Amino acid sequence: MSGRIAVLASGVGSNAEALADACEDGRIDGSLCVVGSNRPDAQVLARAAARGLPTLALDHRAYPDRAAFDGALHEALLPFEPDLVVLAGFMRILTPAFITPWRGRLVNIHPSLLPLYPGLDTHARALAAGDRWAGATVHYVIEALDAGPAILQATVPIEAGDNPATLAARVRVEEHRIYPLAVQACLSGRVRLAGDRAELDGAVLPPSGAREAALVR
Repeated sequence: MSGRIAVLASGVGSNAEALADACEDGRIDGSLCVVGSNRPDAQVLARAAARGLPTLALDHRAYPDRAAFDGALHEALLPFEPDLVVLAGFMRILTPAFITPWRGRLVNIHPSLLPLYPGLDTHARALAAGDRWAGATVHYVIEALDAGPAILQATVPIEAGDNPATLAARVRVEEHRIYPLAVQACLSGRVRLAGDRAELDGAVLPPSGAREAALVR
């Protein structure tokens, strides 16, 4: 059965586009049932509408606190009946009001090799630390920020002369490549959240997530 994917994003929406492309060409056995944003003027909404996808705009500034917004967001997604909620540059720290009802069906992509550099400014922090490698991590969302178990990671070398923008551009290419792989693995049931651990085909994944080759079938 084809899966239903809700994508939440706050900006341009390049990962949302990558997921939509993967649905269209069969790399993901599913479709985007809605693309939502906390910013009514976000470019991701216009790009989704241009593809004929349903959109949802819920301005977080209209709510008194995070929990109120998260509760409203949860209720707004229910009519779309998503099997998986995918965060793609959704610039909100979510509370249990949203995380708890979607736990195990809520994933995110983060532009670092978690557990390194949770939060913002990941590329600048990697450069400042003198790291040789950077990358991206697809992970389940739990209550602690960027702390959910990894599903899949991709690495890129940090090159001489890199700045945060050049490094971000190379990492973004990998994000667009691995996110569809991880989403398909979740939708198919091969990857699932068991307690606080991610499993692939019933085996607990290591902290860095699955080997990419194991997800390509």
